[in-house]
Amino acid sequence: MAQVIDYAKKFSPVVDERFKEEAKTNGLVNQNYDWVGAKTVAVYSVSTATMNDYGRTGELSRFGTLEDLNATTQEMTLTKDRSFTFAIDKMQADETAQALEAGSALARQLREVVIPEIDEYRLGVMAAGAGNTVPLVLSDENIYGAILDATAKVDEAEVPVTGRQLVVTPATYKLLKQSKEVILETEIAQEKRDRGVIAMVDGMEVLRVPANRIGVENFGFMVAHPVATPAPVKLADYRVHQDPVGVSGALVEGRVYYDAFVLANKENAIYVHINNAS
Repeated sequence: MAQVIDYAKKFSPVVDERFKEEAKTNGLVNQNYDWVGAKTVAVYSVSTATMNDYGRTGELSRFGTLEDLNATTQEMTLTKDRSFTFAIDKMQADETAQALEAGSALARQLREVVIPEIDEYRLGVMAAGAGNTVPLVLSDENIYGAILDATAKVDEAEVPVTGRQLVVTPATYKLLKQSKEVILETEIAQEKRDRGVIAMVDGMEVLRVPANRIGVENFGFMVAHPVATPAPVKLADYRVHQDPVGVSGALVEGRVYYDAFVLANKENAIYVHINNAS
């Protein structure tokens, strides 16, 4: 593909930036495991013993039949090693009134490409590993009941109440606002708004995520607790080289090494509603 540069005659150096939101998924995942020095982390799942009626008589087995506990492992191996690179020629920067500037171009790359990719990947992994996936066409009349069904499911799984989040697309959020049954708490602290939280419903933070960041067909909503999803970013390495060998100007490089996993014993902390009838 031929390179396209609109050279300036006399234009403002202020670039008409595309709207793009910052990371949405940081509050949905955790960093509880340490990948330093390793590509794979193994997590043990240990079984428990059954309860018995204590026997007050007899010489043996008053506590019941002796059991051995089982310890199985779930291996989490990092797979997403992603990168980008681009160059900005000195004269391209000069003749576009510095609109092509390395630092702002790198920030734009992170905002418009890297962060959305990680968000989409994490949400796709969470949806694929969810303990409950329920199909139903949502409407303003049934959405509140569908959300209550979801919270009942995660309640039964004994998922902690504090920290749960409700992930919705703009279309689903519109249904929430149109529902006569839903009362949205909109008094949200600024630090939560900075993370994308826009309201509270049934004790959960409502996180509105653009549909193009959710790689799930017919996504309706997701109830999730961050305890279920370790999502390490082991390396985030971004650099600007000025006049490296072979380039008269700036060479920008970036590498991000990341992944996301749903823990086997915590899959029921994720509930996904698919917006269709079957």
